[in-house]
Amino acid sequence: MKKVRTGEKNQEIKEMFDSIAFRYDFLNHLLSFGIDRIWRKRAVRTVSRLCPDPERILDVASGTGDLAIAAMKMNPLHITGIDISEKMLQEGREKIKRLSLNDRIDLVQGDSQEIDFEEETFDIVMVAFGVRNFSDPLRGLSEMHRVLRREGAVMVLEFSMPRGGLFRRLYRFYFLRILPLIGKLFSGNDYAYTYLPGSVLEFPVNEHFIDLMEKAGFRSVKQKKLSGGVASIYTGLKI
Repeated sequence: MKKVRTGEKNQEIKEMFDSIAFRYDFLNHLLSFGIDRIWRKRAVRTVSRLCPDPERILDVASGTGDLAIAAMKMNPLHITGIDISEKMLQEGREKIKRLSLNDRIDLVQGDSQEIDFEEETFDIVMVAFGVRNFSDPLRGLSEMHRVLRREGAVMVLEFSMPRGGLFRRLYRFYFLRILPLIGKLFSGNDYAYTYLPGSVLEFPVNEHFIDLMEKAGFRSVKQKKLSGGVASIYTGLKI
């Protein structure tokens, strides 16, 4: 496989998400049968137990801001979302405006692997379905660790692949055959919804991702599987 340099992959990811931003939310909910909303709510509840009453939250690879909006249940003073795709952020800003959350949530363009904030700025750092798009996941996780305050919590919500059995075979068929066709039909992008299942299959999951989080400096790392292993919530602390 051709090795893609960090800058090249970042640009490819930016262009891909820019091209599907107008259909991103619709396809997220359609292709997951709406379960993605439930996953985000569970992720927020899980991390809130580790860090109750956070003041400042960073949502990495925020996209259209769904996780940031869900995190308002924790009633923080402020949430900042960063993403490399300006068009995704524009979609998110419109949602935030409609919800009258402009004074509580900011979405700004930024590189998740070179986070433009000082050390120990945030009480919680979180990311949903974004780490697999990092050209260097360890670098991105290390940056998340750097900007997290001591005793703060990290949360990663990411796709995974169910292990064994009929459900795994059915899921793989849907994920590799049906999902790309639906994604192409509604977004007009041949590449984006072929990239998605490929990135999930290549992504280190379960104990491999836990090991990666520990290498980035996080401690007390735990995994909670969702929907039979289709997705997982990973959490950790900065000690």
